[in-house]
Amino acid sequence: MDTTIFIQEELDPDPEKPPSSRPRPARPWRVAVIANVKGETALPIQAPPDAGAEFDRKETIEAIQSAIESDGHTTRFLSADHTLLDSLREYQPDICFNIAEGIIGDAREAQVPALLEMLGIPYTASRVLANALGLDKTMTKRIWRNLGIPTASFQEFITGDEPLEADLSFPLFVKPAREGTGMGMDEGSIVYNENQLRRRVKWVIEAYHQPALVETYLPGREFTVGVLGRADARRWSPKPHLYRADGFHRFPILEVDNSNTVTPGVYGYAAKTLHPGEEGVPGFICPAQVEPDLAEKLWTLAIRAHNAIGALDVSRVDVRLDAHGNPRLLEINTLPGLTPGFSDLCVIAQAEGLSYRDLILEILYLGASRWGLLEEAPQAIHVPLQAHHHTFQPAPMIFK
Repeated sequence: MDTTIFIQEELDPDPEKPPSSRPRPARPWRVAVIANVKGETALPIQAPPDAGAEFDRKETIEAIQSAIESDGHTTRFLSADHTLLDSLREYQPDICFNIAEGIIGDAREAQVPALLEMLGIPYTASRVLANALGLDKTMTKRIWRNLGIPTASFQEFITGDEPLEADLSFPLFVKPAREGTGMGMDEGSIVYNENQLRRRVKWVIEAYHQPALVETYLPGREFTVGVLGRADARRWSPKPHLYRADGFHRFPILEVDNSNTVTPGVYGYAAKTLHPGEEGVPGFICPAQVEPDLAEKLWTLAIRAHNAIGALDVSRVDVRLDAHGNPRLLEINTLPGLTPGFSDLCVIAQAEGLSYRDLILEILYLGASRWGLLEEAPQAIHVPLQAHHHTFQPAPMIFK
């Protein structure tokens, strides 16, 4: 195994002419792009200051619509709020491209998938249970631990008065158990004694109205590993050569350098809102400079983590090394951000030469194939495993 990545010519030799054997829909689809929009989706009255951090901007939704429409479909944006049921009944989409984060509740990322399941409407990416589990970091870590997938030692605090478990020692890391986008995470998340621990845990519980997750602090390098595909991905994908024999595409690994960020040592909310070039933004190095054995281990762990909670088609797994250089999984995002040139998964795809359009269409067609919306090509493309190994090694892209 090597850590080389695709260059554009190898990924898409002729982007204007898709292969004739590509699985296609019988007719163009009506596609609903479902999302929560920053500044438009109403938030609960007692929401914390960083509530809505995961919501998308209109530009992101428009970019997704443009990518889908470029392949002959029509689209409409539907807001993931109390109007959604009526909007779905009026538009009657063939399939929904779901990036909705939800508004309130301990499984809010599962709310739109649950509604679509009830109505029998196809949609992309993970289904109800995986989205609920992925948002609940504690439950995800329990599943990983039970399956032998390495994650840092942890404890969930409900009241903040629970005694600290014996296998945890300082320094520790404290964060909300059911949030994403670094919400509730800054320099104060690292605690070094009992008093700091209790203050931080109580603050998380009171500010976010949910349990606090306390983990052993991991001092090593931080990576993000993108996962795309499933066992039969090559059968349905517009670009079957992307996938290995197990059905998964290994994106190049992204390293996040937090050493000189607005929240040093922590990839928290403030750091995640900054754009490349702004002061205090983390360094994003892709492909990360890692040994082949570590790269293969990170890919394997990300796929195991993805499968463990039943995620489908796309996810992003965050990993950090412990004091001995061993990878420990932090969390999984079953609805990774899709802002062009900004979200981690898009930065990773850009680094390997996979266009934004192709990334969106991969997610769309993989999702559609699960619902019987594609007509299988007469002759499936079978690409040898060797096609995934290239000798060209581009310099890493560094975003700051």
